[in-house]
Amino acid sequence: MKEILAQVGKYTKESLLAPFFTILEVIMEVILPFVMALLIDDGVDKGDIGKALIYGGIMLVVAAISLVSGMLSGKYAARASTGLASNLRESMFKNIQRFSFSNIDKFSTAGLVTRMTTDITNVQNAYQMIVRIAVRAPIMLTCSIIMCFMISPDMSVIFLIAMLFLIIALGIIMISVMKVFNVAFKKYDALNASVQENISGIRVVKSFVREDYEKEKFTKASGDIYKIFKKAESILVFNSPVMNLAIYSCMLTVCWLGASLVVNGSMELGQLSSMFSYIMSSLMSLMMLSFIFVMLTMSVASIKRISEVLREEPDIKNPLKPETIMRDGSIEFKNVHFSYHKTSEKEVLSDINLKIKSGETIGIIGGTGCGKTSLINLISRLYDVTEGTVYVGGKDVREYDLEFLRNQVSVVLQKNVLFSGTILDNLRWGYENATEEECIAACKAACADEFIEAMPLKYNTFIERGGANVSGGQKQRLCIARALLKNPKILILDDSTSAVDTATDAKIKQAMREIIPGTTKIIIAQRISSVQDADRIIVLDDGEVNGFDTHENLLKNNEIYSDIYESQVKGGGDFDRPQN
Repeated sequence: MKEILAQVGKYTKESLLAPFFTILEVIMEVILPFVMALLIDDGVDKGDIGKALIYGGIMLVVAAISLVSGMLSGKYAARASTGLASNLRESMFKNIQRFSFSNIDKFSTAGLVTRMTTDITNVQNAYQMIVRIAVRAPIMLTCSIIMCFMISPDMSVIFLIAMLFLIIALGIIMISVMKVFNVAFKKYDALNASVQENISGIRVVKSFVREDYEKEKFTKASGDIYKIFKKAESILVFNSPVMNLAIYSCMLTVCWLGASLVVNGSMELGQLSSMFSYIMSSLMSLMMLSFIFVMLTMSVASIKRISEVLREEPDIKNPLKPETIMRDGSIEFKNVHFSYHKTSEKEVLSDINLKIKSGETIGIIGGTGCGKTSLINLISRLYDVTEGTVYVGGKDVREYDLEFLRNQVSVVLQKNVLFSGTILDNLRWGYENATEEECIAACKAACADEFIEAMPLKYNTFIERGGANVSGGQKQRLCIARALLKNPKILILDDSTSAVDTATDAKIKQAMREIIPGTTKIIIAQRISSVQDADRIIVLDDGEVNGFDTHENLLKNNEIYSDIYESQVKGGGDFDRPQN
């Protein structure tokens, strides 16, 4: 709760004004029945028109103040709650941007989306009720009880019995429904995951004619939410009959006893009338409190889920005195061990020792799951080593400012991502202030200009979200151009030319040698043809370095490398090379 309330921020004024005007509204509403009783007893019953007019005027003024106060209370409550929701979303998003890959691994994408939408909406609604209804209901309840006892202590006992019954009944209903709401939002995650997966993979779904399967999966996720809320509503539906039973039983009893007291002269007619008003107000306040408990029950689960994101501390942080100077692009792995989870029995990387000179072109090859991507993720500190040290430019990567380090290490990831916007917008992710000429030069080096020039709007062509309107090879070349714009000290290509043919791949490599000769280039590939021209090649096997040498020496001395070469070149595994 502390994390949530800390996000109120600049909306503190509205959060205080809303309950202030709510209290003023309640005071006016409590005064109204009292003045009405005076109007009836001292004015109407006694035939005193003057007093009736005076009390009538007072009632009009009090009602007007109550109306204005209610409007202002609602206005400020709406501002405070929507402001809180806005601050929460912003804080969550900012914190997510600080997450390392290991932090992101703890939350599903669908789970984060649910937290920033459904969960925050629940908290927004609950906060609006807290600053208004949660203030109004207990004050109205307390004032009504006091006024009832002032009018008739004996008759107030009936009201207290009805209230006690209502508290017990509503308490049972609330406890029952809380258990249901605690599991509801996990089902929302499943629903969002189903939608997200379907939309992102819609082309695959249609290609394999799996629409019916996806519909069934969505229907099941949607049906689970329906069942949970149906169960919750089937419990909450008892609120109304229980409330009506308490109100009408109390009213009938008060009518019977009150009529006798009025006839006997023990109570004035106006007092009985105001008694009815106070009893109704107090019982309705109790009903409102029950609804607040329902909303709070729903929001407690949401608050926990939001707090998980706000409390999550990035595993990777800047040092106290971060370095912002990098000597060169040299890289050294010294006794490096790495696991994604500290409790994992098997390491992803084991005892890695490598030295890479600045400006070298290094290839990395190995079977699926051998640790290639994990190895390069340590260079830009997307993950931290479990043991050992990674040096870049002669310094431990943990000594560098994170933003500076990642600006010096440009990575074209295995899963290429483009964002909605023009081609130029996407290219300038690499260098924000890049001129159009610099963008064109980078695209020429990445062999992307040939297809861009064929587009009607050329570099102003709009890219759909995720690069949906370009092919896999075009997407890869745009991402390579984007990385080249950074002019980094280290360039990492993580299987990023897998969707282009060998001839284009060779052109890209040649262009990189010419335009960034001093940059250390690391190329991860599945094809021997993509790395055989590298200065040296790392052969990874099950998280360990099996070989590190030139293409020729590895063919002679490394069994794994020679086997891959034989299977690809002689066995026709490299699809765009002629078979022998």
